[in-house]
Amino acid sequence: ADKEGFLRSERSLTQTAGRAARNLNGRVIMYADHVTGSMQRTIDETNRRRAKQLEYNTSNGITPRQIIRSMASLFDNRETRERGIYADQARSDIAADPVVRYMGHSELEKAIEKAKKQMEKAAKELDFIEAARFRDEMYAYQQLLKEKG
Repeated sequence: ADKEGFLRSERSLTQTAGRAARNLNGRVIMYADHVTGSMQRTIDETNRRRAKQLEYNTSNGITPRQIIRSMASLFDNRETRERGIYADQARSDIAADPVVRYMGHSELEKAIEKAKKQMEKAAKELDFIEAARFRDEMYAYQQLLKEKG
C-alpha cells in the first residue's frame, strides 16, 4: 500500500479497514516502506471513528459482543423462502423415518410413485432443490423395497 493508485486510494483503504472493523477482533495491517498520504488519511479517519464509537459505547454502557447465530438462521428469512433459494432444515427425509421400515411392498411402491410425481412436479416448476430431495427420497424407498426382496 506504499504506492498511490487504484485500490490504494484513501477511499479503498478506508473501505477495507471498515470491513475489518466489523469483526470484533478485526485488525488492519498495512505493509509499506513508507506511509503515503492515502494511508495517513485512512489511519486518521479510522482513529477518529474509533474514538467517536468508544465515546458512544462508554456513554451508553455498551460492550461490543460478537453475534452468535446458527447457520440455519442465516439462511432462514422470508425473501429467500419466497424465491425458493433455501434448503428447508425443518423437513426431514421421510425415507429415514423408522415407520417406513415397517411398510409393506404395496405401500413402498405407492410411496415411490408419489415421490416420483412430486419430483416431476417440482422439476416442472424449476424447483430443482425440491426435485432432488424427492429423487433422493424415491431412491431410498426403492432401496428399501430391494432389501425387502
